[in-house]
Amino acid sequence: MSVVAERNTVIEPASGIGTVVSDGITIAKRNLIKIKRVPDLLVFTLLSPIMFVLLFAYIFGSSIEIPGMSYREFLIAGIFAQTVVFGSTWTGLGLAQDMEKGIIDRFRSLPMAPSAVLFGRTISDVVINVISVVVMALTGLAVGWRIRGSFLDALIGFGLLLLFAYALSWVMAVVGLVIRTPEIFNNASFMVIFPLTFIANTFVQPMKLPTVLRVAAEWNPISALTQATRVRFGNTGTMATPDSWPLQHPELTVLMWTAAILIIFVPLAIRQYQRTVSR
Repeated sequence: MSVVAERNTVIEPASGIGTVVSDGITIAKRNLIKIKRVPDLLVFTLLSPIMFVLLFAYIFGSSIEIPGMSYREFLIAGIFAQTVVFGSTWTGLGLAQDMEKGIIDRFRSLPMAPSAVLFGRTISDVVINVISVVVMALTGLAVGWRIRGSFLDALIGFGLLLLFAYALSWVMAVVGLVIRTPEIFNNASFMVIFPLTFIANTFVQPMKLPTVLRVAAEWNPISALTQATRVRFGNTGTMATPDSWPLQHPELTVLMWTAAILIIFVPLAIRQYQRTVSR
């Protein structure tokens, strides 16, 4: 009985923020080392956005006209947004894989803060997104995209992308902990994120969409993220200013969405993790 009781106990050492951060960094290193040992995961993750750039820039882009600017400069900000949003799914997928393989059960037996598993996972995904953004920037430059704004504006644009993706990774953490099966998580996340990134201003202007889709696109947080990035990169040309409030104040909208997601889903993910490991 004592052995069973010990196995069903979640070790929650008395720890402060410093311990959580330290343990989280250790978990993040573990996740990154895993990618180093299985590089195919990262390679195929990076190939996907490159494929989208080439597909839209050289095939679909020839039939899409954006008044006042080059379509390729219009496109890249949308690809950036799509890439980091899809990159946020690594958190949920990694947690689902760890649960399936029993690694989460091993973490339970270690003298560490349980919340560090989630913080470590989300931190490592930021690193992956940084790599993806660098690859995307080089690909964009190769097809004719240029940053027209200042260096500081560019840094702020990249920062907004990574910040929003970090917040979204906590949503994916909750989904991964609830679903717990990598294959089902992949299908579920794809069915939600794929239309979310397309019913937006990522690849076309919302004004060209039917009324219902136009309203959805204008209030889609992905549209605000894309618009904020375009403005910071100076990729707006002479396009008319959007009529909707979120697209007129894109940076504020992104920060509001980021704060709301973190406030709701960080404690929700920690609570769901504790429920999961205590079963």
